[in-house]
Amino acid sequence: MSISRETEADTRAERIDPALREAGWGVVEGSRIRREVICPGRKQVGGKRAAPLSCDYVLFFKGQKLAALEAKRAGLSHREGVGQAKEYAERLGARFAFASNGIDWREIDMVAGGERDFSSSFPSPQELWDRTFSEANEWRDRFGEVPFEDAGGKWQPRYYQHKAINAALEAIAHGQDRILLTLATGTGKTSIAFQIAWKLFGARWNATREPTRRPRILFLADRNILADQAYNSFSAFPSDAITRIDPDTIRKKGGVPRNASVFFTIFQTFTAGDGEANYLGYAPDFFDFIIIDECHRGGAKDESSWRHILEYFEPATQLGLTATPKRKHNADTYGYFGEPVYTYALKDGIEDGFLTPFKVRQMASTIDEYVFTGDDEVVQGEVKPGQGFREPDFNRTIIIPERERSRVEEFMGQINPLQKTIVFCATQDHAAVVRDLINEVKPVPDATYCCRVTADDGKLGEQHLRDFQDNDKTIPTILTTSQKLSTGVDARNVRNIVLMRPINSMIEFKQIVGRGTRIYDGKDFFTIYDFVKAYEHFQDPEWDGEPLEPVSPRPRPEVPPGEPEDEPPTGEGDPEGEPPAEKIVIRLPDGKARNIQYIASTSYWFQGRPVSAKAFMEMLFGDLSGLVENEDDLRAKWSDPETRDHFMTALEEKGYDRDKLDDMKRLVDAPDSDVFDVLAYVRFSLAPKTRHERAETARVDGLAEYAAEMREFLETVLHAYERDGSRELSINKISDFLKVRFGTVGEGKAALGGDLGAIRQAFVGVQRHLYRD
Repeated sequence: MSISRETEADTRAERIDPALREAGWGVVEGSRIRREVICPGRKQVGGKRAAPLSCDYVLFFKGQKLAALEAKRAGLSHREGVGQAKEYAERLGARFAFASNGIDWREIDMVAGGERDFSSSFPSPQELWDRTFSEANEWRDRFGEVPFEDAGGKWQPRYYQHKAINAALEAIAHGQDRILLTLATGTGKTSIAFQIAWKLFGARWNATREPTRRPRILFLADRNILADQAYNSFSAFPSDAITRIDPDTIRKKGGVPRNASVFFTIFQTFTAGDGEANYLGYAPDFFDFIIIDECHRGGAKDESSWRHILEYFEPATQLGLTATPKRKHNADTYGYFGEPVYTYALKDGIEDGFLTPFKVRQMASTIDEYVFTGDDEVVQGEVKPGQGFREPDFNRTIIIPERERSRVEEFMGQINPLQKTIVFCATQDHAAVVRDLINEVKPVPDATYCCRVTADDGKLGEQHLRDFQDNDKTIPTILTTSQKLSTGVDARNVRNIVLMRPINSMIEFKQIVGRGTRIYDGKDFFTIYDFVKAYEHFQDPEWDGEPLEPVSPRPRPEVPPGEPEDEPPTGEGDPEGEPPAEKIVIRLPDGKARNIQYIASTSYWFQGRPVSAKAFMEMLFGDLSGLVENEDDLRAKWSDPETRDHFMTALEEKGYDRDKLDDMKRLVDAPDSDVFDVLAYVRFSLAPKTRHERAETARVDGLAEYAAEMREFLETVLHAYERDGSRELSINKISDFLKVRFGTVGEGKAALGGDLGAIRQAFVGVQRHLYRD
């Protein structure tokens, strides 16, 4: 076969694969070759995704990814793959990047920066290992000999999980005793912790650094649900190797359990005890390795009442897990553990497609702030005429029932009432009120449609939460809470988050956003309904990374007593603080309550950050200039179903999916128009037309040339367009229209003259009339 006719698959099979085998890859024990999908691509509306990222060859040795290799067909220069190879190696954390067309080879050292062409044999696994790790390390080798626990082939680490695991193990191998991993909520921190523990267990690593016994590992959390989730995630360990340290176990055994390898507990249980704290039942050097989940909330804080636990177990190597990047409010956590050995941010997870993007509905109303007047009835407490109240005061200092009812009715009128939703309220009492208001207006005849889950709800609340997390169950559909659900809720199908209390810090805001980011089939995005201006946190230009304080147009409110700024109050059972003073209760006159009005605007996740609708439109204007030359070019592209699909794909790849463009119709005051009209308005300032107007023009100008049966068929198409928009004009819709009108495609084809090509031509032809000037 000549080089010009050789495909990339041919080149790989006939040239590159043999060269790798000859060098020992996939042959030498501990080495393997894998084609890896690095990331699936950002989620888009309609179940679509942006282009995935895949590497032709990832070269493993002793559990480490040493190189990424990009292949090109022999007829192209090997240099064509250099850019991709570098990107893949950087993503994967591989030391070397290679590009080849099977004839020539190029090597890039991603650390030293050196590059070279070579035509000699490909480096062997041991050669690349020695060049990657100049210093030998026994524990690195031992960890590499322990394979990941892959659940019988069902689990493979994502690229960032592999990097996080290896970064932590490398730190352990070098004797580092305080280690921090920072990964966004929903990216699998518990799975990462499990694999690290699995490797330590299998390699017989322990605090003595001599492989004479298996380690004793403690998983420490601040909530039972987190400890329980972790316990279940570690089920691959032998049953006699794992145990819970809880009050029941301590009572039955007459003391803390010692006969296990992996222990799970919460700080509250450790500090409790008869006479002395339970953790004192262990010697300071009992545990070799301690994993602290959500460490920014727990014992790593300087002022935490739990800090002494970590200090007591000072001999142990301690791994902190957190979802929050370094900021002023958690700087002491970073001071305790040091800088993270690996970080994976929320924006990275969304752009890669491992997390779900979101949009924010900003809900401003005529009663966001309140000044007491003599028109309103004081039901309870004392208030002076002219006294003003702002968002932090509501449901803590003052209660206006009509205000809460109006907010509930507003968001219940906007959400899909069958989608799982979490509502964050000011206090536990407020969560009970909102629960009851939701159940008064609920469209589902089930008594547990909406439930409260707070500290006071105890085991019943925990059961409601478990039912909510079960994706096979639809009830409860909505949970109300105060602080309890801001972290640690692994509920993948949350579609809406409603904020009815101020979010006092960036850390808490990111934690709450994380409640909706988990991936679930059919979930393209989730929506935050923001009644409390939490979106102001987005004004921090580095809100997802650097330690900058969010810029706020108003002073930050003081946090009421008992309600810490960026963590739930601590103590047995996760109690939630309540302000002690008597609240003011105001009843509004009926007419005033009816006149509460709401104005909503939307922010979108776009290119790694949330942007306002106005900013979105400005960026769309700029990007359209590179996609269409002029108004006629836009009409031509949009009038043909095939070029329209290609055009929409190009827009989606830039972040402008159809759902966002549909939302733009409201912004340009054209809710009944076509996406075309949004694009034409933004780029060329053309006045929008309604779909009805376009369809009428097509009826007058575009149907006369066809026979009666074809005209009626095209009328069906135009009616569908008027109702549902340009989605109905895709070529693959022709068969659906034929079935709807004639019963089967064959009968429709016969009724319309027997020529499917002619039907297609008419289907496309009428669309040109839709989009004429």
